Amino acid sequence: MSPRSCELWSYAEIARHINVQPDSVRNLRRHGLLPEPDLVDAGGHPRWYPEGIRTWARNRPGRR
Repeated sequence: MSPRSCELWSYAEIARHINVQPDSVRNLRRHGLLPEPDLVDAGGHPRWYPEGIRTWARNRPGRR
């Protein structure tokens, strides 16, 4: 398995993908509008697989 296939995204990577600030992504999660994280790391930081976020971003309401 390549290192790229194991990559997980943080709030910052998700924010870059959907062109918003990381705090906006945190707010989406706080309001239940972001998928549940695929993993929470040892520091308590949520992480998501890119493909799941790409799918969510394509299908989210209000998408421009």
